Amino acid sequence: MKPRIESTELQEGRKGVGPLIPPLSDSQRPLRQQVFERVRAAGLIARVQVAKELGVSPASVTTITSELIEAGLIEEVAAPREAPREGETGRGRPAVALGVRREAYRVAGMKISDREHTAVIVDFAGNLIADAVVPRQPGEMQLPQLLETTATLLNTVCARAGLDRGDLAALGLGLPGFVDCNSGQVMWSSVLAGRGIDLARAATAHLGLPVHVDNDANLVTLAELWFGAGRGLSDFAVVTIEHGVGMGLVLNHRIYRGAQGLGMELGHTKVQLDGALCRCGQRGCLEAYIADYALAREASTALNWVNKDSQSITVLLESLFDHAKAGHPAARSIFRRAGRYLAVGLSNIVNLFDPSLIILSGERMRYDYLYADDTLAEMDNLAIVTGRPRPPIEIHAWGDLLWAHGAAALALSAVTEGMLGAGRDPAARDAPGRDVAAQ
Repeated sequence: MKPRIESTELQEGRKGVGPLIPPLSDSQRPLRQQVFERVRAAGLIARVQVAKELGVSPASVTTITSELIEAGLIEEVAAPREAPREGETGRGRPAVALGVRREAYRVAGMKISDREHTAVIVDFAGNLIADAVVPRQPGEMQLPQLLETTATLLNTVCARAGLDRGDLAALGLGLPGFVDCNSGQVMWSSVLAGRGIDLARAATAHLGLPVHVDNDANLVTLAELWFGAGRGLSDFAVVTIEHGVGMGLVLNHRIYRGAQGLGMELGHTKVQLDGALCRCGQRGCLEAYIADYALAREASTALNWVNKDSQSITVLLESLFDHAKAGHPAARSIFRRAGRYLAVGLSNIVNLFDPSLIILSGERMRYDYLYADDTLAEMDNLAIVTGRPRPPIEIHAWGDLLWAHGAAALALSAVTEGMLGAGRDPAARDAPGRDVAAQ
């Protein structure tokens, strides 16, 4: 058995990561996995508290935590001793808490995007070890080019972390488009030429470590669920606005991807029959009215910026925003129109899912016209009138490293599931024919 670690230095940074699931509400996964995830979410937690939250006996928790300690996944940490009361000696056995053994595994998370590529490496407790950001060349990449891009970026972030690629247990990889997380297939992406590409298999073979692939909007949602505002919420939605429009949805503390892993494509819901051309090839998609390329297209027409075709979308949008802030009527009208279409999308989310929170995320959230008061008022007008307040909306204008953190959470989740998921719980040996995962 691993020795108990007494150093209080190890208590620093143990704030926990992962969903904060209410006590007695989670029984669908093996008990050993539930115990581990409680420890990881809490950062530091006593055995008796784990037993209380899971509604099981302290003896069961002691047995399971002993196995997890022996496996090197968690460790005992001496909790700070409270000052003795008057008349007490302060002697006795110190309180002991459980925490994830951070050096047990390390994983990487990476986002391949239209604007720049980002990567992070985190330890088994979710603490950041290193990160890297590199620009990208415009246009689609062929599969070999994308694989080489991921290898170069992974080598860069590994070097910053002082690690070799072989020191990683897994890589989470995100990119825009239609991605089946379960199979690892990319049905379509704006950054990858071709359709129906088995990217997870190709990247695993190229990089020499397990690769798990998902849609980038799902990864932002995972980042909020593991590290951000969604940790304590059972249901919430994330809408991302950058070069495209994406959505992630959490139901009962778990991300929802749809029956075929391709759901929640808010950007490709139709808001105008035979409308503007979307980059997916269809017309009238919400994305075609509020994404980067849509705003740039409107600006080129309304402001007669035909001589700016050689400029990047980022430069065009910054110029458009500056014009709007200066009071230019056409520029303000472009943002106002985009805001109204966004209100349509948000009201549909409210009407369909009634989430406890909607988070607007992405680089474009710097443009406050998209969530101005009149936009939110329009959303209220389009939502069903129930007499109850609409879900609150939070604006998170964070950079691409947030997306990479979500990819790292995907990798951590996969590693945990592989070690502790259904079929791997030793309790199953004691109950022949019992489905442990359905407990």
